[in-house]
Amino acid sequence: GVHRLWEMSKKGELLFPAINVNDSVTKSKFDNLYGCKHSLPDGIMRATDVMLAGKRAVVCGYGDVGKGCAMALKAAGCITFVTEVDPICALQAAMEGFAVKTLEDVISFVDIIITTTGNKDIIRLEHMAAMKNNCIVGNIGHFDNEIQMEKLMAATTRTNIKPQVDKFTFPSGSGVIILAEGRLLNLGCATGHPSFVMSNSFTNQTLAQIEFWRERKTEKYAKGSVTVLPKVLDEKVAALHLDHIGVDLTVLTKDQAEYINVAVTGPFKPETYRY
Repeated sequence: GVHRLWEMSKKGELLFPAINVNDSVTKSKFDNLYGCKHSLPDGIMRATDVMLAGKRAVVCGYGDVGKGCAMALKAAGCITFVTEVDPICALQAAMEGFAVKTLEDVISFVDIIITTTGNKDIIRLEHMAAMKNNCIVGNIGHFDNEIQMEKLMAATTRTNIKPQVDKFTFPSGSGVIILAEGRLLNLGCATGHPSFVMSNSFTNQTLAQIEFWRERKTEKYAKGSVTVLPKVLDEKVAALHLDHIGVDLTVLTKDQAEYINVAVTGPFKPETYRY
């Protein structure tokens, strides 16, 4: 969605200002990462009831969603591989102990393949034809075009195992198990992210609407612009959730705040800070 807004903004087609909530720290680093860390294994296990420990899994993409998924699979005992196009994300994955390979390197022997990229044609028909029999394939990143479902359906025989779980068998007799027809498996096979982490995202949206209303008579948000939520509001989203999980914040003294050139109440980090 954000990519489409950026495209419209660059072309002068966006008729109103927009706030990019997806890239708020309290959205991307919580909903995307911790939410998927919870809901990916939940979806896989509800759908298949397989034991994850000892399975060989590959996560396609190591953005915030991919990071959460890789962490979850590793924590469950999977031997976990990562694929990436971005050298920074690839280096992060390697430094976290994941083997970063191409999909072609691992396609023939992994047990579980998860796409998290937000791009299309990540798992192509030729990939699925080369997978081991009963490899579990799922998407938690984007629409069902991350996996070439139309081509798969045309080339295989479909057997429904249970709701949202299907086996697609090639003429060779080998087949793959597709979760949620290639759509978001954490929603199709489970109940998505827990309400607490979703509260972060929804609070971002609410504060963004309030911000637009408060600044409606100013020039802060120009027509056709796409901006991120101000840092002070990003921090407010986090602060509103601390009591619920028993967090007690340390408070800067006035001297400490002056020493690092921030207000006692924040914001505490520059816009360029990467959490």
